[in-house]
Amino acid sequence: MKNKLSAIGSLNTILIIGTAAILLIALFISSVLEYTFVHFKIINLGASESSNWYWIFVFAGTSIIVGLLLAVLLGKILFKPFNTIVNGMTRLSEGDFSTRIDLGKYDAMKVLTNRFNALAQELDNTEILRSNFVNDFSHELKTPIVSISGLISLMKNENLDAQKRKQYLNIMEEEAGRLTQMTSNALYLSKIETQGILTNKTRFNVSEQIRDSVLLLERKWDKKALSLNLDFDEYEVMANDDMLKHVWLNIIDNAIKFSRDGGELKIAILQAGRRISVAITNDGEPIPEEERELIFNKFYQSDSSRSTEGNGIGLSIVKHIVTLHGGEIAVECVGGKTTFTVELPIGI
Repeated sequence: MKNKLSAIGSLNTILIIGTAAILLIALFISSVLEYTFVHFKIINLGASESSNWYWIFVFAGTSIIVGLLLAVLLGKILFKPFNTIVNGMTRLSEGDFSTRIDLGKYDAMKVLTNRFNALAQELDNTEILRSNFVNDFSHELKTPIVSISGLISLMKNENLDAQKRKQYLNIMEEEAGRLTQMTSNALYLSKIETQGILTNKTRFNVSEQIRDSVLLLERKWDKKALSLNLDFDEYEVMANDDMLKHVWLNIIDNAIKFSRDGGELKIAILQAGRRISVAITNDGEPIPEEERELIFNKFYQSDSSRSTEGNGIGLSIVKHIVTLHGGEIAVECVGGKTTFTVELPIGI
């Protein structure tokens, strides 16, 4: 904000100085012409008034013409940055987000150039994300719908035995649940992406909330015969209860989903000053280093071979919620273990 005000102030200074310069140059020309006309006795101050009127008009006309020409010339130079900005904004408003400008090498002009180009880049990135979101979401929606449609066709076979019919119904139920989760997550992500201020904050026991989340997912970790290691004391935070519960459910669900059968699920909480760190660790295939930042993008799935187990929206929601709380989230893979660490302020 300070840089923007500085740039605007500098631009105003340039305009004031430029206008003053035009007036001073016009005054100088006027003085030179007056001296020239009098010195060379083109205008005879001692002559009758009528004999000098002709030259007075010539003098005045010449001063006006020269002054206007200089004003136009300097005006083009001074207002060139404005024209460049206006043209750039026009192109942006028409949807050309590749527009970039260059206002010159002066400090004020560099600030304006950088601000405009940064804005254009953000608009370009937003358009790319919007387009990718529509394409990816359409593809993700299509997959379970096609699957359900195909299974319905198979179930129309009157000779289909009861066991197969039950198997197909179970798959259809899973795909319908996946479709419901996907649309719910997409709506929730759309909601929190437009939220700039954290609301509905209360003080609650986050340790208890995490234990409740583990219990809600009992069927899943019990099915994979995971051993639990919940190593933490009681901690309270000032936060949005519903949002943080969404964070723990999502990360723990992912940890269970990508754990090896019979592995360990470990959750630890540590406090440092006015912040706490929640570390959720599972045994399983590590996430490649180059993909660890990408997994928080919309629809990104690190393990394509297991794409049916998720839709790539969950971690994007988690990232937005943690950021909205003024926290940070990171992922680390060491010794066959993957750890998601969420750092949050305790709050007042």
